[in-house]
Amino acid sequence: MPTLSTTLLDAVALLATFDAQVAEIVWLSLRVSGAAVVLGTAIGLPLGAVLAIGRFPGQQAAIVLINGLMGLPSVVVGVVVYLLLSRSGPFGAFGLLYTPSAMVIAQTLLVIPLMAAIARQVVEDAWQRYEEELRVMRFSWWQSVTTLLYDCRHSLMVAVLAGLGRAMSEVGAVMVVGGNIDRVTRVMTTAIALETSKGDLPLAIALGIVLVVVILVLNAVAFAVRGWAMRRYG
Repeated sequence: MPTLSTTLLDAVALLATFDAQVAEIVWLSLRVSGAAVVLGTAIGLPLGAVLAIGRFPGQQAAIVLINGLMGLPSVVVGVVVYLLLSRSGPFGAFGLLYTPSAMVIAQTLLVIPLMAAIARQVVEDAWQRYEEELRVMRFSWWQSVTTLLYDCRHSLMVAVLAGLGRAMSEVGAVMVVGGNIDRVTRVMTTAIALETSKGDLPLAIALGIVLVVVILVLNAVAFAVRGWAMRRYG
């Protein structure tokens, strides 16, 4: 039975030799999670801003719902998307089930509530500071939303990174709608689960190292960019 040190050395060797299987899985993970975060940003951030400054019936209920959906189990999202995309579902004709597109849809639904909730808090704090000025300048409701989103763009990187972390670390939903098909829908998290169950620990550890490093690098870049912006724009 291989020792822990041997397993770790084998994992490092896979990374050092740029193993093709590892590279393929990592690239698909980045593509799927990146697409989900782009869609989540386009929907979640404006939604959070609307909830922060809008005044409409059911606003408080909407805020409670968004906050509650932050903790929605990923397998539940996976099952819902599966039912929508299955042959008997309303979108079955598009043939998206067990494709990367289905995984993007599932991850997008997971990250939108998280990004919206964080954006709502950030924009609400800014709205409390600038509400009087924006009203004096006769900004419309939508102009206020877009202005505050732009003004808070550096702080909102927290929401984007939180969404990216949620997407990249997710396993339940993408397993259900993607099927973990080799060279088609196998991403880092599903591959780690599969290879661990098969006993191929070097590959599982190598993918785990890449996943952790990617998250750390992205957070470091975001921290540096935010610090630069704060120094430049004060």
